[in-house]
Order: sequence, then C-alpha cells, then structure tokens
Amino acid sequence: MTTTARAHRPAGTPAQPPAAGEDLAALCALVRAGTDALAAPLAPEDMMLQSMPEASPAKWHLAHTTWFFEEFVLRPHAPGYRSPDDRFAFLFNSYYVQAGPRHARDKRGLVSRPGVQAVLDYRRVVDEALAPLLAEGPADPQVAALIELGCHHEMQHQELLVTDLLHGLSFNPLLPVYRDPEPMPVAEEVPLTFSRHEGGLVEIGHAGEGFAYDCEQPRHPVWLAPFEIAERPVSNRDWIAFIEDGGYAAQTLWLVDGWAERERQGWDAPLYWWREDGAWWTYTLRGPQPVNLDAPVCHVSFYEAEAYARWAGARLPTEAEWETAFADRPIEGNFLDGGALRPLPGGGPWGDVWEWTSSPFSPYPGFRPPEGAIGEYNGKFMANQFVLRGGSCATPSRQMRASYRNFFHPHLRWQMMGLRLARDV
Repeated sequence: MTTTARAHRPAGTPAQPPAAGEDLAALCALVRAGTDALAAPLAPEDMMLQSMPEASPAKWHLAHTTWFFEEFVLRPHAPGYRSPDDRFAFLFNSYYVQAGPRHARDKRGLVSRPGVQAVLDYRRVVDEALAPLLAEGPADPQVAALIELGCHHEMQHQELLVTDLLHGLSFNPLLPVYRDPEPMPVAEEVPLTFSRHEGGLVEIGHAGEGFAYDCEQPRHPVWLAPFEIAERPVSNRDWIAFIEDGGYAAQTLWLVDGWAERERQGWDAPLYWWREDGAWWTYTLRGPQPVNLDAPVCHVSFYEAEAYARWAGARLPTEAEWETAFADRPIEGNFLDGGALRPLPGGGPWGDVWEWTSSPFSPYPGFRPPEGAIGEYNGKFMANQFVLRGGSCATPSRQMRASYRNFFHPHLRWQMMGLRLARDV
C-alpha cells in the first residue's frame, strides 16, 4: 500500500473542557460546538460512510445526539416544542426500545436524506429550543441531570464519530487524510517496569460527586490479592516481538473463541497495519504513517490482548486492579481535545488507548438502572462484553474519571484499544 491523497483541513478541534464549577449552559455549548468542529472538515460523501454494522455515519452521529436532547429533554420538559420533522424520531433513535421504533442499525449509511444541511438545521432548532432551559439553569434537577447526561452522551459520540470515520476511510485505496500529518515526537524506549500493590479490601466505583454513568455505581468493596501492574501500556515495539515470535500462529496462546476469530478474520497484525519495504506501516486519521515503535499498540481485540499477555508471562488486569492502581494519578494525557488523533509515546495510564481488562461488563452489586428509556443506556448491554479503562486519544478529556467503564465485544478492534500487563505476586 502506498501514497496518500490530500483531504480537508479541519475548521477546528473540540474546545478545552470547562473548568470545574462552570455552568451547564457552558458545558452544553462547548460539547455541541465540539461535535460541529469534528464534522466541519468532512465532505458530504464522507458524512455518509458506514463501513460495518457497528459503525455509523458522521451525519447520523450529528443527528442522533440532537435527537437525544429532543426526545429526553425537550419533548417532556419544554411545553410548546415542535420537532422540525417527527420522522427524525424513527431515523435517529439508536436502541431505545421504549422511545419507539427505529431504523435498522446496519442501514444507517443508506439514509441519504435528510441531507447534511437539514441535519445541521435540526441541530440549530434543538439548540435554540434548549436555550431557554439553560438561560438561568433548569429549576427541575431532573431536567438538569438529563441535559448533563445528553452532553456526556454526545461526548461519547464524538469519540465514535472519529473512530467510525477512520474505519470507513481505511477502505479507500487512496488512504485519505482527515487531518494533516505531523511528525511524531521523538521518544526513547521506556523499559517495562511494574508497580506492586498489596491488595486487600478496596473500594471501586463512583464516589457520588460529579457526573457518572449508572453502570459506574454503586461504589462497593472488592477483595484483591497482591498484584503488580505495568507502569506503561504494551508498545508497538513489544507487539512486533510477539508477531516475530509467531504469536499469531501459536494456537496454545489463544482462547478457543479467540483462535476461531483469528482464523475467521485472518488476523496476523493489529487492524490498519501492513508491511512495506521491510517496515510496518499503519493507517491513521493523519494518513499512512510508519508504526511508531514506542507508542502504545492500538486496534487490537480482547482476544489478541489476552494471547499477548499469556505470551509475555503475564495477564490482563481486572478492572478493580486497574482502578485501584491509578485512581490517584492525575488525569492527564493524550485525549481528543489535544488533537493528535493517534497514540503517542511516553504516556501514563490516561489517554492514548483504552486498555482491555479481564473483567466482564456486568452490574456492580446493588446496581439498578433508572426507570424508563434512559434505563436502557447501559444496563441491557451487560453480557458478553469486556471492560476497558483509561480513555484514548479519541476520548474527550472531560469524560474521564477513575471509575469510567468502557465496554466492547471481545472480537472488535476498530476502537483505540490496547492493553497493559498485570502479574500475580
């Protein structure tokens, strides 16, 4: 695979998150403008890409996040609100069964109309209708909580917008550029070291201050045996050693389901990697680039991560170990608002890549989803998925907190997914 094609330079990047204590109106304005900025450099044709059922077109993300505010805030709490088109409720609902029927997920890329301008107009109408509720702050705490949830929901879709776009663009043989290339920072190889943690009875989960999703609660005790956890994620340099040692061909390293998936998909390297002139290359939102040896490995499935950990004589951490080890570390790192849009060398536990854990995405003891359609946000997905921690280069930094649980099916790779090793003591 060779060369590249010039694409559009973005009109801007998502703004920096508001400082603690800024009001809901500021948060909402920041988030809505951030989504618009991510979509601004895209051509209408780019906005229609849907490369697999798990991904959605950028136009759909713009519309769905708008529908969320319309459905859960404006319709029940803004008397006199009228949608610009009642059919949007069918087109742009995602999976909320109690909110009504919805268009098939795998056919979102076939909805050429309404066009991009109509979707942008829809965003404007909803923003204008939200303005009176935000002007002096909602008097009803329930409305304030729904608007805050809508903002965090939209931040999740900002991440999905750029990762879905990357997957869609990767099928173009011209390897187009979403954002102009920049040199990778020069870095030295960081030795793999482990920190020891004594375990015992610890508490994990959201502590009750500030925003959190329902699946992060309630905070609860967990017993941990003593463990060690790596001070850096697994790097591309590490992963190439795994490849060269035959890791993708060694069936004994793999879970049965993982090996079957590897054979089905023909995996022999992370997603977007290829060999050219004796070197490894990868496709990014900044176009094709040589694999940076000291950046965290990215776009690997749970199955690959688990096989690598076994090859390395280690294991994946549990989510309780991950949270316990890093809850007190400052949340600083390579996030979406930094604009790199790819993992960078030298990071800590936050940002760059989501890190697979060995923990299934299941309810915490005492978990109860909210009543109504909002209760479908997380609870009904608590099966057959694994938890990831730490955020990525596509995650808005405003989203991150020690208790944040991301989750995906173990065979998926298109998100910014990597890993960190752990060991028993």
